[in-house]
Amino acid sequence: MAAKPATSYRRFYDVNGWLFVSIALGLIGVFMAYPIVRSLWMSLHAGQGTVVEFVGVGNVVRLASDPVFLKALQNTCIFLVIQVPIMLLLALVMASCLNMPNLRFRGLLRTAVFLPCVTSLVAYSVVFKSMFSYDGLVNHGLAWLGLISEPIPWLNDPFWSKVVIIIAITWRWTGYNMIFYLAAMQNIDKSIYEAARIDGISAYRRFVSITIPNLKPVILFTTVTSTIGTLQLFDEPMNITTVGTVFSDNTLTLSMYIYNLSFKFVPNFGYAATVSYVIVLLVAALAAIQFYAARERN
Repeated sequence: MAAKPATSYRRFYDVNGWLFVSIALGLIGVFMAYPIVRSLWMSLHAGQGTVVEFVGVGNVVRLASDPVFLKALQNTCIFLVIQVPIMLLLALVMASCLNMPNLRFRGLLRTAVFLPCVTSLVAYSVVFKSMFSYDGLVNHGLAWLGLISEPIPWLNDPFWSKVVIIIAITWRWTGYNMIFYLAAMQNIDKSIYEAARIDGISAYRRFVSITIPNLKPVILFTTVTSTIGTLQLFDEPMNITTVGTVFSDNTLTLSMYIYNLSFKFVPNFGYAATVSYVIVLLVAALAAIQFYAARERN
């Protein structure tokens, strides 16, 4: 009995391989490629539903004279510049503490720090909104300590409302970044630290000269992902500083403005798509700068 040629088996596996990959390619095309192309087409038009007109770069020109967009962009940049460095620094400090060899209850502390990442968004938003309300726990605690003479309007004041959002984001996502730092620290060769300790190098110099250089890839990763997440910030302002269906301009972000343009008031999908591309360009520009800075340091 003659054996079947090897080429027939190869052709069989090639066909089945392409069939298997085609499912993933189809999902990518439907849920990624098509929305990108469609949103680009929408950004060149104005109107709603089937009644649209081609405006070219009209939506882009409109951005410069839109005070609500400028306010949302300003708020988003404030959150980005202040919250991301604080969160990454706290994550690095917590990871360093948890990496101490003689630390007791390491597993319990690690779980406690990471727990906010898996906490229900609605639950923790309700807790924060209750704590920072006018008659909430925070104002009562500060008054009991004698630090304030009258309650602080945390959720309504232009300054303090941003502070609440920064605290909420930091509390929720610091543990997420801490896990990456901790895993990277535990993979550093311990003999390097031992040699440095024998040479009399201080703990601070060991951290700066050994730990930080070995964490550069992880620092770059957490910086880029945290930047992307903050530029897309929506959940915390939406659930904490929103009263009913009324948004607070004090914490209005670009993502919230896109939501307003798409689903609130008179929908304008074309202009909303244009604002979304502002986020895309900001993410691309900041990520490129961060990768370039990391390459230069290397």
